Formats: sequence, C-alpha cells, structure tokens
Amino acid sequence: MNVAEPNYKALYADDIRGREPRVVRARMLAIAAGLLMCGGAIVLLPLGLVTFFRARRLYAACATALSRTVLWLYGIDLHVHGAPPWPAGQNVYVSNHTSTLDVFILVALGLPNTRFFLSGFLRRIVPLGIISTMMGTFFTVSQSRPDERRKIFSRAGRVLRRTGESVYLSPEGERITNGQVGHFNKGAFHLATDLRAPIVPMFIYIPPEVDPRRGVDARPGTVHVHVMPIVPTRDWLLGDLLANTERVRDMFVRFQIERESLVCL
Repeated sequence: MNVAEPNYKALYADDIRGREPRVVRARMLAIAAGLLMCGGAIVLLPLGLVTFFRARRLYAACATALSRTVLWLYGIDLHVHGAPPWPAGQNVYVSNHTSTLDVFILVALGLPNTRFFLSGFLRRIVPLGIISTMMGTFFTVSQSRPDERRKIFSRAGRVLRRTGESVYLSPEGERITNGQVGHFNKGAFHLATDLRAPIVPMFIYIPPEVDPRRGVDARPGTVHVHVMPIVPTRDWLLGDLLANTERVRDMFVRFQIERESLVCL
C-alpha cells in the first residue's frame, strides 16, 4: 500500500521566496569549484598512468577529498545520521535526488569500496568525466533508450558480481526540487535482486536556504544525510520487482513525512 503524500511544493516555495540572488558570489564560487575539479583531474591522470589505471580505490579516495573541499568552499557542513560505520560487505546504496549538490555530497560520504552510477551526459563536463571514469563509474543513458540501459545494467551486474564491490545509484527518474519524493525507476532494485545485495537507503535533506536547486547558488549551512534501516533482498524475486520498488519508495515518503512533522513541532 502506498503512503499518502502531503504536498510540500507550496511550503518549499515559501521557504525559498525572498532569497536574494548573489550572482557575483555564485559565479566566483562556481569558478573556484571548477578550478578545483580541473586540478583534481590533472593530478589524477598522471597518477593513473603510474598505477596503470588500476588503483580505483585510490582515485575514489582522492575524489572524496576533492568533494569535501568543494563543500567546504561553499561553507556546507555534512551531518550523517546513522553512519559510519557503513555496513560491511556488498551493498546497493540508494537515495533521493534533489539538487546539483548531490554528486558532491554522495562522493564526500566516502562510501567504502563503492562504484557509482552517473548520467552519461555529465561526461561532457571534462574534469568530472575524467574523475568519474577513473573511479569506475557506470554511465547511464536516457530512459528513452531502454535497450542500452539494459546492457549497461547487465554489464554492471557482471562487474559487481566479479569484484564484490558496492554500488550507489539514485532510483528517482527525475530530480525533484519541490520537496517531494519522485517516481522510482526499477533499475536499482533489479540490480539489488540480481546481486542478492542488501539495499542501504539514504535520505538527503538540503535545507531550502542552502539548496542551489538546479543552479550553482548554494549557501552556507548544514546538509543532513539520514541512513535508514537496511533492506534485505536475499529472498526477493524479479516477479515482485514493482512491489519491492514501491515498498522502498514508501520508506522515503514515510521518512519525509515524519521529518517534516518533527520540524513543525
């Protein structure tokens, strides 16, 4: 049974209404962050050559430090509830997707021995493309290309079964900026079922006064990442894929409702 969802759109709009744009600050910080990314890519490329591009965990550790530096630059603190320590073994990490900050937040978490899924179009941002490729990222394509997506997920499953690595991917089909939990795609849950790997759900809360939404005008503040109870998948069947997808989505909806209720008290 799906959980009834309140409409947070109006509340979110009220929170961000009246926030004066800081164009000069936003541009200067975006340039600084871009230079950091370029510097990181420049450092990683020769490091990759020396290590024959086989030290994925080392590259990931460098990317984690770089992401934390970008958040520091913007004055953003990261508060993780419920971890570390992160669960041992192979896991499938999933989260909501709300902001352009998400990629930095998720890499800054330092999830152990974890690969990421990332939209393929982001490779056009050359430094990000270099760094994410060296991290062993799986690049996805649009939902309008289902055959290619199946091949990408099938290859990811083969790689992850061989390596025993964990993986992160967002099941939300579209980034939602009005405070609601969006539609969940099935790919993450199909992969978890295939791997028999538990799902670790994470709810990312970026306060509206901090959130740049689809832009780059992030403001100083604290971002909260809530690690929710682990979802076992050992007994999952592909025939129950839709039901399991909705069950995990309902966890996010319930958590959001409970969190908003506590804030309003």
